[in-house]
Amino acid sequence: AGVWVDERHGIALAHRRLSILDLSPSGHQPMSTPDGRFVLVFNGEVYNFETLKRALSEEAGYAFRGRSDTEVVLAAFAVWGVEQALRRFVGMYALALWDLERRTLYLARDRIGIKPLYYGRVGCAFLFGSELKALRAHPDFEARIDPNVLTLYFRHGYIPAPYAIYEEVHKLEPGHLLVLKWGRVPEGVLPEPEIRTYWSLLDVWREGVAQPFPGSDDEILGDLDTLLRQAVRERMVADVPLGAFLSGGVDSSTVVALMQVQSSRPVKTFSIGFADPRYDESGPARAVAAHLRTDHTTLYVGPREALDIVPAIPRHWDEPFGDSSQIPTYLVSALTRRHVTVSLSGDGGDELFAGYQRYRLAARWRYLDRVPSKVREVAGRLSRGRPRRLLKMAGLNGARALWRLEALAISDFRSLYRYFVCLHKHPVSLVKGGHELTTWLSGGPPPEDLGDRIQQMTFWDLVTYLPDDILTKVDRASMAVGLEARVPLLDHRVVAFAARIPTRLKVRNGRYKWILRELLHRYVPAALVDRPKKGFAVPVQSWLETDLREWAEQLLEPRHVRATGLLNVRAVRRLWKDFRRGRGADPSTLWTILMFLAWFDRWG
Repeated sequence: AGVWVDERHGIALAHRRLSILDLSPSGHQPMSTPDGRFVLVFNGEVYNFETLKRALSEEAGYAFRGRSDTEVVLAAFAVWGVEQALRRFVGMYALALWDLERRTLYLARDRIGIKPLYYGRVGCAFLFGSELKALRAHPDFEARIDPNVLTLYFRHGYIPAPYAIYEEVHKLEPGHLLVLKWGRVPEGVLPEPEIRTYWSLLDVWREGVAQPFPGSDDEILGDLDTLLRQAVRERMVADVPLGAFLSGGVDSSTVVALMQVQSSRPVKTFSIGFADPRYDESGPARAVAAHLRTDHTTLYVGPREALDIVPAIPRHWDEPFGDSSQIPTYLVSALTRRHVTVSLSGDGGDELFAGYQRYRLAARWRYLDRVPSKVREVAGRLSRGRPRRLLKMAGLNGARALWRLEALAISDFRSLYRYFVCLHKHPVSLVKGGHELTTWLSGGPPPEDLGDRIQQMTFWDLVTYLPDDILTKVDRASMAVGLEARVPLLDHRVVAFAARIPTRLKVRNGRYKWILRELLHRYVPAALVDRPKKGFAVPVQSWLETDLREWAEQLLEPRHVRATGLLNVRAVRRLWKDFRRGRGADPSTLWTILMFLAWFDRWG
C-alpha cells in the first residue's frame, strides 16, 4: 500500500497493489517520474510494456529503474503525451495521472471496460477510485441512492455506465479519458471535468462492418488463430504463478488450448462442479483438460457451500448486482487463488462471435417484420388491458404468452432486443418515483451502419452487457480473493478483427460461434466441446424454494421492504406470491430484488 500527498495543490493519490510484475519496491505505487512532474496510480496490466519500453529507450533515451509495466506506463505519458500513450497501450486498466506542472488530473479506463473507475463530486472534493468503498470513505460522502438508476438496475440486473447507484457518482465509460484542469480556477473551486473518447467501439464496429474480410474462410481462420495466440501469449507474462479457468465450453477451452500449445509445462486449470447435473460442467472440463494434458483441479460444491457466500456478495460488489452467476464465479476464483495469482479467462467469446441463445432472435425477427402494423397496435392494447391480469394468473404459460404479446407490439429491432434481454419488463412499477434513464438501448434513434441484425446484437452486447455485467462480475469476484483475471479474447485488436468477420462465419447451418469452434477443433476434438450451451448458472429457482426460502422471506418481509423507502411493497410482495404459486414470476427478477435488499442492509 502507498500514499502520495501534495498539500499545496490539495491532491492525494493512494493505491493498494496486487504485485504481478516486478515484486520489488521499484514497482510500488503511487509512482513518480524522476523529475517529479507526473505521479501515477494504476490498476491493471499493460501487456505490450516490453515493446513500449524498447521504443521509449530508443526514441527518448529513457532510463528505467525497474521491470514493472507501471514505470513504462508513466514514462509513456511523460514522453508521448496522455492520449497518444493510451492509444499505444494493449491491456486492461483504470488509472489516475497527476501533472504537477499543468495542475491537471487525468483519469482513464481501458477500451473494453475490464477495470472499473468511479468518480464524483463530494462537496468541495473530487473523488475517484476502483471501488465505491473508496469514495464512501470520505467524511463528506452522502450515500443518496438514485431511484432512477435503481429502476435501470431492475430492468437489466446491473447498473449500466455511466450511472452509479449513488447520486453525484458516475462510472467512467470504457475507452474514455476524464481531464480535470485547475489552471486559473480560483482557489477552493472545482473545475468541470472534460470527458473525451480516445477509442470508440462504435467507430471500430462501423469500420469493420463496412470493410469485411475479403479472404477465404481458411485465411480468416488462420489470421484469427495467429492473433489469438499473440493475445494469449502476452497475457501469460507474470512474475507469479499463472493458470486458467476451464469450464469445458468453447471460449475457455480455446484460451487454455492456446496457452498449452505455447507453454513448456502443463497449464494449471480450474473448474467448479455442482451436484445438480443441469448446472454441472465439470465432466466436459475434465475431458478437455485430459486431452490438452493440463494440470487440472476441480472443486465440487453443494448448495450449502454456494449459499454460504451470499452474505458476502454486497460487500464485494459495492453496487446492487443481480447476476446469480456471481456465486460460481466467486467460488472458482477462490479455488484458483489457492494455487495461482493470475488466471486467464474465456470471457468475451459469446459477445464477439454470436454465442448466446438470444442471437436466434435475429432469425425470428424476419417473421415479425411481416406482421401488419394494425395487428401490432391491437397486441399493444391487449398487453396493457384486462387480458394482462388473466394471462398472469394462468401461470408460466400465461406469462410467456404475455411476453410474446408485448414483444409483438414493439416496432423496431433495438427495442425488441432490449425487451428480450431485460429481466423486469416494467421496472418503474417496482421503484417509487423512479423513471428510466437513457442508455445505449434506449432514447433517441439507434446508431446506423451497424450491419445485419446479428452484428447489431453483438454490438449492443459489447457496449452494455459485457462491461457492466460479465466483466463487473469477473473483476469483483477475482479481486475479492486477490486474483488477477485476464481476458485475451477481449484484446482490442481481437475485437476490431471480430468486427470485420462476416456473419456467415459466426453463424452457419444453425451453429453459432462457428469460426471460433472451427479454431478450437484444431486443438480439441469436436466431440469434446460441441454440445448445447449451459452458461455459468446456478439453480436459483430451487434454492428459493428450499435452502434460501427463509433468507428470502426475511428480506421480502413488508416492513423490511418498506424501510428502504424506495420500493413498491405491494409489487414486490406480489412477485414473491406469484413465484410461490407457480404463476410465472421469473426467479431472476426476484434475485435482483433480493440482491438489492441484501445490498441495502449492508450499504443503504
